Amino acid sequence: MKEPKIRFKGFSGEWKRSTLGDLALFSKGSGYSKSDICKEGTPVILYGRMYTKYQPVFDEIDTFVNPKDNSVVSKGGEVIIPGSGESSEDISLAAMVKNEGVILGGDLNILKFNQKVNDPAFMSMTITYSPTRAELSSYSQGKTVVHLRNSEIAKGTIRYPDISEQNTIVNYVLSLDAQISASTSRLASLKQMKAACLQAMFPQEGETVPKVRFKGFEGEWKKVKLSECLEISTERNLNNKYGVNEVLSVSDEEGVMNQIKLLGRSYAGKSVTNYKILRTNQVVYTKSPLKAKPYGIVKVNKGETGIVSVLYAVYDAKECVSPDYIHYYFEPTFRINNYLLPLINKGAKNTMNISDEVSLQGDIILPNTLEEQLRIVEYLQTLDRQIALHAQLLEKLKQIKAACLDKMFV
Repeated sequence: MKEPKIRFKGFSGEWKRSTLGDLALFSKGSGYSKSDICKEGTPVILYGRMYTKYQPVFDEIDTFVNPKDNSVVSKGGEVIIPGSGESSEDISLAAMVKNEGVILGGDLNILKFNQKVNDPAFMSMTITYSPTRAELSSYSQGKTVVHLRNSEIAKGTIRYPDISEQNTIVNYVLSLDAQISASTSRLASLKQMKAACLQAMFPQEGETVPKVRFKGFEGEWKKVKLSECLEISTERNLNNKYGVNEVLSVSDEEGVMNQIKLLGRSYAGKSVTNYKILRTNQVVYTKSPLKAKPYGIVKVNKGETGIVSVLYAVYDAKECVSPDYIHYYFEPTFRINNYLLPLINKGAKNTMNISDEVSLQGDIILPNTLEEQLRIVEYLQTLDRQIALHAQLLEKLKQIKAACLDKMFV
C-alpha cells in the first residue's frame, strides 16, 4: 500500500518511501535518571516518561532537573525515541519536543529531520501509528531490559507525503488531542464537583446541619437507624422466572448492571433458583470487598429487574426515605466505611459474614422532610447525567482518533 485509506480533500498521489537514516541526524540524550528529578529547575524529558505518559507532541512538561555541564538541550523540533524500556512496544514510541530549552535526558535516541520532511510532529506520529513502529520493535534487543539503538532506528522505513499534507494531518490529530484533553478535564471537574457535593450537602460527623443546603429548607437533620429506612426483601427466584442472562452484578463505578454486559460473561452457577430477586429501585448491599471499600458497597438498581447472588442483601425503602438518597448517602468511601466498620467488628468478628439484619443496625442521618431528600437526589442525578454524557463524548473522541490513526498513515 502506497497511499493511506483516509485522505483529506485535495491530496493525491503516492507517498514517498525512505529510511529514517536518509531523513534524520541521530544523537543521544544526556546522562540523567529518575533519581535526578527535583520539584523545580529545568524541564526534562526522560525515557521513562515515554511509556508512562506518552503524547505525540511534548508541550507541557512537569518533570524537572538541575542542569549538568554536559546537558543535551532541545532547540525545539527534535523527535525522541526511548533507547531502553520494559518492552519493545514501550521503546518504539516517538514524540516531538515542541519547546526550546528542554533537557533531553536519560537513554533517549534523538532524531533531527532534514529538509525533506520538515514537520517533525508528523514524523513522530507516523513512526508511532504506522507499521514503522512494528519494524522498530523487531530491531530491539534484550530480555529484562529492552534496548533500541540509533543504528537500528536508522534502518526503519517510513512513508510520507509532501509537507502540506503532513501539516494538515498533524493539525487534525492535534485538534482531536485538544478536544480529548478538554473533555478529560471537564469530566474530572464534574467528578470533583460531585465529590465535594457528596461531602458538603450531608452533615459531617457530630453535626446535624449540612454546610450547603437548598433554599427553603431549614431545621436540624435527624439521626435514625438504617432499619427505620429499609426492610429486608425475601423474594427469591423460586419459579426460575429469571435465568443466567438476567443475573446482575454491582460495580462501584457502574452501579447495578447485567453481569454479562459488565463482566463479559455469566459467573452464575448451574442453578439460579435460590437467587434473590432485585427489582428496580430496590437497594442492594454487596458484601464483596473492594480495595477502597473493604466492607462492600450500597447501590440502587436503576435498571431492569434481575437476580443477584444469595451473598447480596436486598432491601425495600420505606415510605419515609428515597432509595436514591440511601444510594448517594453511602457513595463516598469514608461514609460507607465508617458506617460498616463497627458493625462488622461487633457483629461478624472482623469477617465479611455480616448478616442482612446486622447491616441495618447502624445510624445514618436524614433531612427532616422527604422533599429535601428528593431535592438532593435530583441535583446529584443531574450531575451524574452530565458525567455520563461527558464520559460518552470522551470515549467517542478516543474512538474517532483511533479509527483515523489506523487509516491516515500508510
